[in-house]
Parts: sequence; C-alpha cells; structure tokens
Amino acid sequence: MASVEQKQVDDDEAGMRVDRWFKAHYPDLAFGALQKLLRSGQVRVDGGRVKAETRLEPGQTVRVPPMAAQGNSASKGPLTARTMRNRSDDDALKAMILFEDRKVIVLNKPAGLAVQGGSGVVRHVDGMLEAFRNTKGEKPRLVHRIDRDTSGILVIARTRGAAQRLTASFRERDTKKTYWALVKGVPKQREGRISTWLVKEQTPDGDRMRIAKHGEPDSDHAISEYRLIESAGQRMSWLEMEPYTGRTHQLRVHAAHMGCPIIGDPKYFDDDPNWEFPGGIQKKLHLHARRIIIPHPDGGLINVTAPLPPHMKQSWNLLGFDEADADKEEE
Repeated sequence: MASVEQKQVDDDEAGMRVDRWFKAHYPDLAFGALQKLLRSGQVRVDGGRVKAETRLEPGQTVRVPPMAAQGNSASKGPLTARTMRNRSDDDALKAMILFEDRKVIVLNKPAGLAVQGGSGVVRHVDGMLEAFRNTKGEKPRLVHRIDRDTSGILVIARTRGAAQRLTASFRERDTKKTYWALVKGVPKQREGRISTWLVKEQTPDGDRMRIAKHGEPDSDHAISEYRLIESAGQRMSWLEMEPYTGRTHQLRVHAAHMGCPIIGDPKYFDDDPNWEFPGGIQKKLHLHARRIIIPHPDGGLINVTAPLPPHMKQSWNLLGFDEADADKEEE
C-alpha cells in the first residue's frame, strides 16, 4: 500500500506551478483527482495548503498523499502493449544517441522519422520520448525541430531548466548549426549568403514555403550561408549550409532559389525534362544536420557531429566524395 511521500523541489523546478509539478512527477494522476487533493488539504508545501496555480521554489517540500503516489505506480503492472511499445521506443532512441548526460541528449534522427505529431503521423520523436521519463516522471523535452525527411542532429533537454536554457540559446542564435546537402548543379559562387523573405502557402500537396517580397503579410526574414565543398562535374555539388535564422524549410527553399535544389526534395526540386536522375542515387532528401555547437546548460560547449545516413553515404561513395576531408578542413 502506498504511503505519504515527501518530495523536495529541485533547482530546475523553480517557478513551476503545483499542478504542472504533479503532472511531471505523477503523469497518471487525473487533474480532477489532484483538485480534490488540493481542496481537502492533502497536498501541502512546507506544511501549508496550496492551490493548483501556486508557484514552487527550490528546496521546498511537497507532501504527496497516498492516492497520488499510488496512481503513479499503477502503470508498473504486467506487460502491456503500451509498455512493450515504450521498450521498443527506448531501444530505438538509444541507438540514435550521439551524446548524453544528466541534462542533455543529442540524437542522430533518421530520415523519414517526424519530430512531432501531425496529420497522418503515427510515430514521432516527441511520442517516443515517453520511454525516457525519469524516476520523477519527467519526460525529456524538444527544444528545436528538423524536417521529417531531414536526418541528423536533434537536441533534447532532460529537465525543465535545461530546456529553458537550450531554447534561449536557439532563440538568441548562440548556436552554430551545420548542414550537408547534395544539390543539383554548381553554385555560381563558391560561397555566399542568401537573404530573402519567406511566406507559407497552402497547396494541394500540403504547406509550401515561397520567396516573398519585403513587407509581404505573414512573411519572415530568412538568412542562410553556404560553402561549396566539392562537385561532381557540373551535375551535382556537395554544400555545407548554415541557417542563421530558423524558418520552415529554409535551407531547402534557399538552395532552390539559387538554382541548386537539393537532390530528392519532393517539394522544391522541380522536374526538368533535360535532367536525368543519376543511377544509384536514391530519391530521398539529401539534407543532413551534420554538426551542432551549443552552450551546455551547466557551462561549456556541446560539440557533436552526426554521421551521414545510409542513402547519403551511398551517394557520397558513388560520387567519390570523402567526408573525412571536409572534417579535416573544418577543424
């Protein structure tokens, strides 16, 4: 039988509402049940009554009544479809890990796996992270996104405080994100900056971004930088790309805008009757989040590189590109 628990509020939980604290620690406790516990005074903080909206401070002690503690352990019963799925997701996520500590996880997301749910999306990283809930019931948090068909670096926060600091780093552009892309043709200049305005429009094939005029309603400024690493004649090029801003499909639109659409892009690679798709190269998006350098929530830097996905590795081998040479050049 469950008994009363006394739990201390962590530093990462400063300013957290009581109801959200219970949601993080006891996800199986219904909101209505928590309200009854609060009204009856069974939930207390440092011995005093509190409301759902009360903000917590580090070091405070939360009294957790048996009903809440029991609700949290109810899911630890016999093997169910949900627990089996969680174990499968746990294994899949562990296979993606490039870096982890008690605050941060960096994954190498495979192409084709969505980051979040949406229309027709059954499996996605955000849902899989349920398998990584810690002993307090806290689920890791997404702090940025990459497209479903883009592979590579995805940063996850293990705690609420880490999520706040990492999100701020992305918002304040304290991060350096490097992508590799295989594109059609060769840019006119070996390196450069692309600065445009982008706006989202609906099409029969779903949402699509297009180049907009300055000041056009709902448009956002987007800036990307690129560098030519190597080319295969005049047919295809290997580009290193860095998004200074983080707009939807930004690199894909900018590559197409300069006349070098990314190979395998279903939205922005316009069919050219005079251009034949090379044999042996798969018609998958050839865009990979290769590297990230980002401040760690506890100080210092996280510097992680993700190996190429299988379809891009195959293309690199066919074209005679050597990723090791590019890494040496960057170092």
